[in-house]
Amino acid sequence: MKIAIPTAEGRLCLHFGHCQQFAIVEIADNKVGSVEMHTPPRHEPGVLPKWLGEMGVDVVVAGGMGQRAIQLFQAAGIQVVVGAPCETPEVLARAFADGTLDAGSNVCDH
Repeated sequence: MKIAIPTAEGRLCLHFGHCQQFAIVEIADNKVGSVEMHTPPRHEPGVLPKWLGEMGVDVVVAGGMGQRAIQLFQAAGIQVVVGAPCETPEVLARAFADGTLDAGSNVCDH
């Protein structure tokens, strides 16, 4: 499984569409494996679901995301988890793999 986490300065970027990089974290046997950092293409509707889908991403963990973006990811077969805390990608991926990720409210209102 691959998890994509939008980041800024090494931590979850709460505004999904304005992140500096995406951490792509591989999970195998419920353990965190490799972490690769990728600079996203220009943010436009539909671009990120396609781009992340091409990398084999299964799940996006975000602080907040607009409803249209959530729908586009779901249409691409990518699960979306919103309301994640501002932590490092490794901490978030480990919590997701363990089933202990404390996802709260979607911090995006559009």
